[in-house]
Amino acid sequence: MDVILLEDLKGVGSKGAMVNVKPGYARNYLLPRRLAIAAGSRSANLFQELERQRQVRDDKQLALARAEAERLNGTEINIPAPANEEDTLFGSIGTADIAAALGQAGFQVDKHKIELEDHIKQLGKYDVTVVIHPGVTATVKVWVVRP
Repeated sequence: MDVILLEDLKGVGSKGAMVNVKPGYARNYLLPRRLAIAAGSRSANLFQELERQRQVRDDKQLALARAEAERLNGTEINIPAPANEEDTLFGSIGTADIAAALGQAGFQVDKHKIELEDHIKQLGKYDVTVVIHPGVTATVKVWVVRP
């Protein structure tokens, strides 16, 4: 039975490919889970239209992400935190703290989009990467200072 794959499937094929699979595999696994659609002229045309719409939507999201990255890139934020004489913080600064500081600066950034290898535990300047969209990143300078 010929089907058009809606997602990449290991050992079967890649998204958008027309593959020949056993009828039971198609009826009992691929079609109910919406991993594929039965191949035919109507379904092929429908799939192509859906792919075109998805591509337009993705292009629009990518353009918005690039604009946001350009606006965010090079932004400097100060995060006040108490520290001892050796500049070691009493606690640490994490992605939630950075997201809150960016929010106060006028940027709405989800804490899960901030890449931080480890919590910040010292006073100083840090370059933090924010992943806006897959392949689109911005670098923010974070200054951790005494209050």
